[in-house]
Amino acid sequence: MFSIFKKKPQLSSGGVFPFSADIHSHILPGIDDGAPDAAASIMLIKGMMAAGITSAVATPHIIGDLYRNNHETISKALEITKNALAENQIDFKIKAAAEYMMDDYFLELLRTKTPLLTIKDNIVLTEFSYAEKPANAEEIIYNIITEGYKPVLAHPERYGYYHNDFNKFHYLSELGFLLQVNLLSVTGYYGKQVAKAAAYILKHDLASYAGTDLHHERHLAAINHPANQSVIAAAFAGKNMNEEMGF
Repeated sequence: MFSIFKKKPQLSSGGVFPFSADIHSHILPGIDDGAPDAAASIMLIKGMMAAGITSAVATPHIIGDLYRNNHETISKALEITKNALAENQIDFKIKAAAEYMMDDYFLELLRTKTPLLTIKDNIVLTEFSYAEKPANAEEIIYNIITEGYKPVLAHPERYGYYHNDFNKFHYLSELGFLLQVNLLSVTGYYGKQVAKAAAYILKHDLASYAGTDLHHERHLAAINHPANQSVIAAAFAGKNMNEEMGF
């Protein structure tokens, strides 16, 4: 699919990101650890637009013991954001899904056949805990696929328990997870080991998607830093990600 350091760095059309449609961000106001209010949402969106992003699927957290968001809370936050965009005369297309922590609450949603919020069609964004390696990844993905969903695993490069064995990324892909790399991971923002893991995933064509995972102004500043932009361009050289996610 693509490899790093072998092609002349290229930017996506109109901006510094390797995509124009973002599939992973926390830009909806007041419902998780992302934008605290509509003003912050607008600030983050303006920054995304300046880098060439024209649309986004916002993905607020759903975590059983922390953020029990649902269709109602997310729809309300999305409506607030759309109204703020209209008031500020900003032409930015936005939809909403969720980033599901694969915890007991998530498994309960699957067991009760509660409709999941998808990025597009049957594609659902998921994540593991950073603290502890999942003991039942095979069971989890079996349940997800059985219910008719295609799981995207958010930022696998950031799970430290995989850093001693990068072959695990191949295994996750073989299980059926579509892997999504964070832009800032390739810059070293989260640390050297994360950057190495992200480079491995990209080099071995394991990444199906990329995302900003944008939470706050610090993330935006880091992504828009000229040095980081050059690293991102090199890492994703010649590849436009998330193309089928545009709307």
